[in-house]
Parts: sequence; structure tokens; C-alpha cells
Amino acid sequence: MVNPFHLGWFMSGSTAQGWASPWSGDIASTWGSGAFHVRAAQLLERAKLDFILWEDLYYIPHHWQGKTDIYVENAISTPRLDTLTMTTFVAAQTSKIGLIATVPNFAYHPYALARLFSSIDSLSGGRAGWNVVTGTTNQALRNFGHEGLGETEDRYEKAGEYVDLMKAIWNTWEEDAIIADESTGRFADPAKVHKLKFEGKHYSFDGSPLVSGRSPQGIPAIAQAGASAPGRRLAAAHSDVIVGVAQSVAGMKQYREDVRNTMIELGRDPDDCKVLFLITPMLADTQEEAELKRANVHRQAEERVEIELADIGKRMDIDLSVLPMDTPLTEELLAGLHTTGHISYLAKFVKSAGGRTLREMAVESYIRMNWSEIDLYGTVETVADRMEEIMAEVGGDGFLFSQGNGNHTTRYMVEVAEGLVPELQRRGLARREYTSSTLKGHLQEF
Repeated sequence: MVNPFHLGWFMSGSTAQGWASPWSGDIASTWGSGAFHVRAAQLLERAKLDFILWEDLYYIPHHWQGKTDIYVENAISTPRLDTLTMTTFVAAQTSKIGLIATVPNFAYHPYALARLFSSIDSLSGGRAGWNVVTGTTNQALRNFGHEGLGETEDRYEKAGEYVDLMKAIWNTWEEDAIIADESTGRFADPAKVHKLKFEGKHYSFDGSPLVSGRSPQGIPAIAQAGASAPGRRLAAAHSDVIVGVAQSVAGMKQYREDVRNTMIELGRDPDDCKVLFLITPMLADTQEEAELKRANVHRQAEERVEIELADIGKRMDIDLSVLPMDTPLTEELLAGLHTTGHISYLAKFVKSAGGRTLREMAVESYIRMNWSEIDLYGTVETVADRMEEIMAEVGGDGFLFSQGNGNHTTRYMVEVAEGLVPELQRRGLARREYTSSTLKGHLQEF
């Protein structure tokens, strides 16, 4: 018997990135209004998903020919609306779905960020979540006055300490500090509101309790996408939900087991954190129509080689235009590639090269972003069957939907929310109603 799935939506890419896609509506002219994201969140709330998570980027990439041109011209990851602001805007027009913003530890002083998230958690009635990231490129940190990324181990050690400090700031108000007792005229118990002194290797703090008070969740839900070993450890130490990325069922199972074992090692109950794997189902009325959609993805991949390479380069913090397009990629050609950003992405890129050309790798990458080795394509019944099989083998906890390459359209979201999710609900594999009003409550419901 397979337990119900936790389901969320990973809003990758940018606000405007889907502007040239079929069925993208008027997003080219309305991207800055936030209307698309409100409609998306309301649609997913009707489908009873746990949350929507907005990816973010804090710079305009320059990882193709050393320029920002291809990114600006094609709306690759830019322009973007600030995800903290987005969650507040969307919270006012939804009531149940969790809202997770992506914010790096270099962008805010811990006290300022703790106050922002606590305020959003209060304003949303306990639905706020923080996707913790450390940054993957030097340019992003320079935009905030920092020198650069530093080495991976140091970066994640610093991020872990930052999260520790954030939690300590949130906990300056005890859970029952606010009593609002009109008979005695006492709003809060001063004995349960504390000053904080924090001394760490990277951060120190000696200040007042959090001025915004305690929010419904106390500590907003924490998300993390731990890919590298240090990233997985950070996720295992702090996360309520983890964005898992794997290209096979065996990879999913290994990833989840690794994270859960690390949680046990760190003294956490592994059931306190849900691992949701990114998927991009390709849905159709018939299997034949799904095959046609797959063929169309192949055609798109051939047309978008440079755009795909620019996007890959952004993720690795490497300019791939320095490599020949149609020459087999030998170990000698790849030996000079180095990054302090997503090291795991670079390792996978080098491992998968296998003497293929850069053009071939771009095509394969685009196709893989639109479906993986787990073959989630076909009718809603076929895809639901496959999702059930996968979770039976992996052991839980659920899936994060995302449209390939960040080109999100309302049409695709409707296919998932009003086609696939109802099929999962009929099988008892997805919730039909919310039983909690908070994001943490959604995640711990089953």
C-alpha cells in the first residue's frame, strides 16, 4: 500500500521566461503584474497541493560569450520579481497553499531576514517557507558587496551557521509568550521573550528579541535543494522539505536514503523532513498524442542549442562557449572547466560527456529537462500508474512538478492540476482537502 504523495510546484525560470512558448497568453506584457503567479497559486490551491516554491536568481547571467545578451534577448532567468515580495502578494489572494520564497544567506542580515519571513508567516496565517540557498556565482555576491563565493565547504558551513542564527532569532519569543489576557491587561509574558547573544565562527549577534513577535509557525518551514554532499548535510540538518533531483528511480531511492541516514546521524527524526522529487510529466489524451509531444520536444531541442547551453552554463557558473560546438568533448577539453558554484552539476556534466559534442549534450539536456529516464508521459492514468510505482520503490515522500526549462504556462499547470491530480486523488494518492492551515501542517499531515 502506497502512502499519499506530498505534491508541490517548483516555479523555476523567471517571471517572463515562458513568454514565447505556445499557450503562454499575455505574459510577455503582464509579467511584472504578478497576475500569472496569483492565478497559478489559486489553481494549485484548488488542487490541494502542499506549496508553490519560487526559484530565484540575484544577478543577470553572463555565461555565454561573456555577455548577458542571450539571457536578456530570450528572457532566460530574467527579468525576475523578488520572491519575498511575490509570496506576500500571492498570500493576500490565497488562503491555504504554502508559499516558499528563495533567499540566499548573503542578501540580508539575519535579523532583517528573520523579521521579513516572520512577518510573511503572520500575514499569510502560517504559510511561509524559506528555500535556503548559498549562491552559485561570484557575480551574485558582488551585487551585494561581497567578494565572491569562496570554497564549497566554507560556503555551506557559513550557511548552516546563518540558519542556526535565524532559528535562534525566531525563538526569542517562546511558543506561548503571547497571552493576550484582557482581564489582567497583559499582552505577552516578558519572561518568555528573550534577548539573544550568539557567537559563531562566521556570525555574531547581540541584540533584542525579534521585533515582529512570534508568527503562527514560529520557525517558518525551511526548504533546501541539497545536491552536493555539503548541500545534502545542510538540508538534512535543517529542512522540513527537500527538493530532490534524480534521473532514475534508483537515484531517487539512493538520494532519499542518504538524506534520511544523515538526519538520523544528526539526531533528527527522518520523518520530520519530506523529500520531493522534481518531475515534468508530459500529459496527453492518448499515448499516440504523447509520442507526438515527445517528438516535438526533440525538434525544440535542436532549435534551442545555444539557449540551452547558456542555461547550463548559468547553473554551473561556467561559460561553455569556450568549447567547440561540434568536436567530441575529450578529457583534455574538459580538464580546464572549474567552478565554485554548483560543483555537482559540473561533475555530472563532465561524467555525461563521454566523447559527445557540446551540441549533442545541449539537445540531450533539453530533452532530459522535459522528461527523464523515469518516462512520465502519456495519459493521466498511465502517468499516475508510473508515479505510484515509483513511490512504492522509493518509499516516499512525493513529487515537485515543474515545467521543463522554466517555460511555465497556465495550460501546462491546468493539465497537471485539473487532469493528473484528480486522478491521483481518486486513487487516494493525493489529498482532497486541506486538514491544516499551515505549511508545516501540510507537510506533516502524512
